[in-house]
Amino acid sequence: MIGFLARRLLSALPVLLVVSLVSFVIIAIVPGDVTAEIAGADSTEAQRAEIRERLGLDKPMVEQALRWYGRLLQGDLGQSYLLNRPVTEAVLERLPVTLSLAGLALVMAVALGVLLGILAAIRHGTWLDQGSMSLALFGLSIPDFWFGLILIVVFSVQLGWLPTGGYVPASESIVGWARSMTLPALALAITQMGVVARMTRASMLEVMGEDYIRTARAKGMRRHVVIFKHALRNALIPIVTVVGVMTGVLLGGAVVIESVFSLPGVGRLIIGAIQRRDYPIIQGGLLITAATFVFVNILVDLAYGWLDPRVRNDG
Repeated sequence: MIGFLARRLLSALPVLLVVSLVSFVIIAIVPGDVTAEIAGADSTEAQRAEIRERLGLDKPMVEQALRWYGRLLQGDLGQSYLLNRPVTEAVLERLPVTLSLAGLALVMAVALGVLLGILAAIRHGTWLDQGSMSLALFGLSIPDFWFGLILIVVFSVQLGWLPTGGYVPASESIVGWARSMTLPALALAITQMGVVARMTRASMLEVMGEDYIRTARAKGMRRHVVIFKHALRNALIPIVTVVGVMTGVLLGGAVVIESVFSLPGVGRLIIGAIQRRDYPIIQGGLLITAATFVFVNILVDLAYGWLDPRVRNDG
């Protein structure tokens, strides 16, 4: 197990290197100048040049990149140009909001998707099967930001059950956190719920036709035991393999949902940094988000080995 983790961590380093390089190149070719944001719209060229020299932006891009990587090896992501605080501190302060949003959305997507998939599989060919898959198709087709706006209109404006936006930390109030995160997480989860439902249905139908399922039924096992103990565990294996990819999709979609529901997450921080050309925040935010994505994929690989003994034996 330790050897597996070591190999996965080593394989993650090139991924993070590529992410950092791509972010550096994109920043280099995108037009704009952060000195105009710092000095103000009425600043002179001389004032902007002085700021550019102080921040080291007058150096060649290769030299800037080497300096940034040198600081990165020391665990320093640099200083935000506009926030006047360390990048690591600014990103980690908002990371719990994004992680809680993506995590809750992942739980909703898997729970609802698996439930719909099981119902469709065990009632194959009936109205329940067609209704479940129609709901899954609806989730696949609807944009998450539009669905979020519909949720706000229905549950916040008309019914008044949940807030229209904002964030309450779980440390202050669990109930307040749940109320503030329910609608954003549901809006973010709707598309992935459709993916999980369709995959669960197809996998369950395939597993239910296997010989060991027929043997379990012939032994007189109860139906719910056959479905949940024998069939579902094997049917979940392909679902687990895409959870890592789903996490990346949810982290990316959180950028839009955070804007719709006014959540102070990493996505809004990066969007604001892009608009104001705060390069260290962009680079640091993307790198930390990519590292989170890689870590989740490692956990998914471990879960896959737990579900499939053949993977453990091969390891």
